[in-house]
Amino acid sequence: MNEVLRVKNLQVPTGKIDVVLDTDAFNEIDDQYAIAYLLRSKEKLCAKAIYAAPFSRAGSGTPQDGMERSYNEILKLLSLLGEEVPAFRGANEYLKDEKTPVVSPAALDLAERANHYTPENPLYVVAIGAITNVASAILLNPKMIENTVVVWLGGHAHHYDDAVEFNLKQDIASARVVFSSGVPLIQLPCKGVVSQFTVTKPDLKAWFMGKNELCDYLANITIEHVEARDNNPYWSKVIWDVTAVAWLLNDDQKFMKSRLITARIPSYDGHYTVIPDNHLINYVYFINRGELMADLVEKLTRK
Repeated sequence: MNEVLRVKNLQVPTGKIDVVLDTDAFNEIDDQYAIAYLLRSKEKLCAKAIYAAPFSRAGSGTPQDGMERSYNEILKLLSLLGEEVPAFRGANEYLKDEKTPVVSPAALDLAERANHYTPENPLYVVAIGAITNVASAILLNPKMIENTVVVWLGGHAHHYDDAVEFNLKQDIASARVVFSSGVPLIQLPCKGVVSQFTVTKPDLKAWFMGKNELCDYLANITIEHVEARDNNPYWSKVIWDVTAVAWLLNDDQKFMKSRLITARIPSYDGHYTVIPDNHLINYVYFINRGELMADLVEKLTRK
């Protein structure tokens, strides 16, 4: 891909676009907001597929178990939203190395789907979990590099102490594949950037509860999730994943600010490796919490 076209594809798209979402939906509670936000933004975003990403933490067991739970959560959200979007199971494990894909229905669908797009009319891939499915699709079909744009929530801000963030650390090999591939990439770092996008219990009660079945579900799972872990009544919860979808809607940088930088490659020691003269990516460095929250609430509370 030549640099002029890469720079063009690193900008917020104009007009209506096709999008697929790769999500570890059962991992926490923010993926659910992101799924709903995507599907309630039909004026610009046409959802073509949703992929279940693997994850593993206490309570979820293996990556395969996390992926299966995420797949079921995707189906639950689609039912609550009254939407019919193809959903695919993803990887049952993380990449063993940087050359061997994990073949799954999600990776196969994404790899094949990319063939129907071009660098001038790319498919947008929003990834909000371990990026195993996307990396596997790139390894299965290198045309992904030309025909897609990847928006990934992962890693921490470059000024932060390290890059040991949940989505990144679970599958560093996959992150390295994506960052090294040259695919147009937008990175939304977690701590130090997206950590600005928070919601509180009073927010949820005032803006979401009682508005519709979807909003009641989101508010309740958020409150239950946080209060099972935090006894502080003044808690706030970051709803990280909304921001990755919001980048696609970020006309005139109304929701966030970003800049083009040389791609830094995640390293196995929990940091980034700086490579002079590497290809460019788009790096988000500021979130406008008020503007984005207003848009999220307006769309999710629609009857």
